[in-house]
Amino acid sequence: MEECEAATTKETLDQDSSKMSVVNRINEATGEASSQISESVCKRPEETEARFKRRKLFDKVMQKSLEKFIEHASFNRFASTFRPLYKKNPQRMESIHKQFIAELQRTIQEDLSRLIDEGRLDFKLNELDQLEAAAKNNAEPAWRPSGVPEQDFSSFLMPYYKKQENYMRQELKKIKAENAALSQKAQAGRESLRQTEHRISTTVDEWKASVTEFERRASSLHPADVFDV
Repeated sequence: MEECEAATTKETLDQDSSKMSVVNRINEATGEASSQISESVCKRPEETEARFKRRKLFDKVMQKSLEKFIEHASFNRFASTFRPLYKKNPQRMESIHKQFIAELQRTIQEDLSRLIDEGRLDFKLNELDQLEAAAKNNAEPAWRPSGVPEQDFSSFLMPYYKKQENYMRQELKKIKAENAALSQKAQAGRESLRQTEHRISTTVDEWKASVTEFERRASSLHPADVFDV
């Protein structure tokens, strides 16, 4: 019985020491990342003190979040998931867990660094400073959600729809003006065509009348009257 209790106590102490070592490695790694980020921030004299505090707070939050996440991947949970392997070789399982934690931590830090670079965190902090400065000079209350998604969504879309409606009204007005101009041109063309047809018809009638008069006079003449021998 004493041997079982001693073995259990030893296993608990080993797990606690493993957990403390993992937390220490996390603190060291996140501390190094935070120091690197802080050094890069300090190298930029144009950054404001408020932005520096925001970045420092962001690093602290990320560090705490990473610690909490790693705690959920403790050795006890890891061993309980692979209980047969743990019973067979506890030392080997502990080594695998350490490698797993190290790889998980490294991957998370790489993803976090990539997200900071791709998301341009420093630039966004600068925009946040500008928005904060602009908000101080604006006496109007800032927009806040009403708690009713339909109303919030409608208030967001209505200005866009009104803008589109005004644009469509202007385009419709332009199209109507163009159609009116084209209609006037078509009416003028039809009038010109009607006048041309009238002139052609008048000319044809006059020509026919001239031909008829010529034929009438020609038929009234006799050869004896023309050539008196």
